[in-house]
Amino acid sequence: MADKPIKKQSTPDFEPNVVSRSLARVGVHGGHLLKRSIMRRLRGGPPNPASVGSMTKPFFTLTGKLATQPDTLLFAQMRLLKDTSLFWSGILASGIGKKPLTVAEPEPGDGRFRDQAWNDVIAFNALKQAYLLSTRWLMDTIDDVRDLDDHDRRKVRFFTSQMTDALAPSNFVLSNPEVLRTTVKTRGKNLLRGLANLLRDLDEGKGPMPFRMSDPDAFEVGDNLANTPGDVVFQNDLMQLIQYRPTTETVHRRPLLVIPPWINKYYILDLGEKKSFIRYWVEQGHTVFVVSWVNPGPELAHKTFEDYMLEGPVAAMDAIEQATGEREINTVGYCIGGTLLGCTLAWLAARGDDRVKSATFLNSMMDFSEVGDLEVFIDEDSIAKIEKAMNKQGYLEGASMATAFNMLRANSLIWSFFVNNYLLGRDTAPFDLLYWNSDATRMPAAMHSFYLRNMYLNNRLREPGGITLAGTPIDLRKVKSPAYFASAIEDHIAPWISCYKGARNLGGPLRFVLGGSGHIAGIINPPEKKKYGYRLNEDNPANPEEWLKGAEQFEGSWWPDWVAWAEQFGGGKIKARIPGEGNLPVIEPAPGAYLRNEPAPPSPAVRKRRQPQRGKSGSAKQKTPSPEKVTQ
Repeated sequence: MADKPIKKQSTPDFEPNVVSRSLARVGVHGGHLLKRSIMRRLRGGPPNPASVGSMTKPFFTLTGKLATQPDTLLFAQMRLLKDTSLFWSGILASGIGKKPLTVAEPEPGDGRFRDQAWNDVIAFNALKQAYLLSTRWLMDTIDDVRDLDDHDRRKVRFFTSQMTDALAPSNFVLSNPEVLRTTVKTRGKNLLRGLANLLRDLDEGKGPMPFRMSDPDAFEVGDNLANTPGDVVFQNDLMQLIQYRPTTETVHRRPLLVIPPWINKYYILDLGEKKSFIRYWVEQGHTVFVVSWVNPGPELAHKTFEDYMLEGPVAAMDAIEQATGEREINTVGYCIGGTLLGCTLAWLAARGDDRVKSATFLNSMMDFSEVGDLEVFIDEDSIAKIEKAMNKQGYLEGASMATAFNMLRANSLIWSFFVNNYLLGRDTAPFDLLYWNSDATRMPAAMHSFYLRNMYLNNRLREPGGITLAGTPIDLRKVKSPAYFASAIEDHIAPWISCYKGARNLGGPLRFVLGGSGHIAGIINPPEKKKYGYRLNEDNPANPEEWLKGAEQFEGSWWPDWVAWAEQFGGGKIKARIPGEGNLPVIEPAPGAYLRNEPAPPSPAVRKRRQPQRGKSGSAKQKTPSPEKVTQ
């Protein structure tokens, strides 16, 4: 299927009727907001999962520590005087030498000060330097406070950075040179259009930060996203199982089961023809099955983590055997889907089930000792508040999760859109990844509570027998299937160091690959792009830094390396399988109802296995012996 043309970003600054259109939109969306505000006051708003106490307690602790450390305050004041002196002397030297002031520099990748005026115009250059110096001074002072718990220090730094990011001069009309130029050039039309955009997003959006991150009209699932041809062949309360149609005459005998995360939807692995990992697997001769998770409502509040295991990968494995006649499979898990896969493999191992012949983990953690800035949301106060909100409505709203992840990269995922949408008054550009990122899903209360407490808070998965699923204590060390781990060096959601530590908890052969970029781009990296590169170390020492030091750097995508590794577990070649040819009939075409947040269609009756033909005497003919088991 050809990709649907993506609508180009419009440039509304010079539209002759921008004022009338914007005023009309302001009136429409403003009326809707007023009506909704009145109804919310009558009905009561949704529960707030944020714990104010969890955010403020560390600041009180910091204040108490500072009150007993006058030397720390003295050093902070001396450093402030030093920075102030450097700033004003630099301003003087800059004015004389006609060179920009460079007392402090932004962090690598900080795009807020890319406009040349931040360096060339002395007023903007001074604002930039004063802001960077002040931010650095605040963070250094926090680091200097003694006897502050590491968790409290991380939380204070994180929430302080949220405030400093919000107060950056780039976020205000008069102190952002690009916004100021645009305002003068358009006589304020950009601000009027920005107001219309703001009211539209408040009216139509969801969650505490409802701004648009991508043009919602540029993409459509099943058309230019999630468009790899396939069919739904199995479904239950929690998932639909998609079998993709082959593009090769022969395929590997062992099917490939893919378990994506349920925090967002599976089509992160199917972002159109040129970025689709699913399409790539199919083209490499795999019979690909993908779990498409439901977006749960209050009716599924009781569903637990073990329900996700039993009705997810375990049910999918049984369905694949019905659809293909093949019990042995290979597996892939992405993010939390990989965590679930690891739990499933340990559960199967405890029961003596060895049907999984290889497992691939993409940015998947099975050790939660180092979770990066996500740690600021993980403590008893925060989780208790989240549980209270979930128990009231039966689930955690997907927008709450999205907001937390966006806060981890606030400048690029929050404030850049604030400037673009509301100060510059521009439409958001079409971006498939951010469209997917905004398509969040809910978390059932029972499942998410179990996950937060047992994985993040108490880190029990790494402990043998620390977690019991469906009556069976699990132990990751009993998993002997060969494992391939792919992580990303800049991942802020599943830090590669934790992924590496968790990988070593498994008991089978391990191949660990470290890609470039972050949580998504480091994984969705087609070979044709020739981007990022990856690191590989055939040895797996206990220390992650030692692994990194001894790793060899390779150019381009790690996908071909995975293909070569997975080849040895394919089980030989057979004729390509078509969805619906086995004992499971086609329910509906991919991507299916669950991806579209629609009720599942009725399931057709499962076909009965063909009965052996009988001869004239009435005795059954002998069945053809099954092929010999193919070893790894």
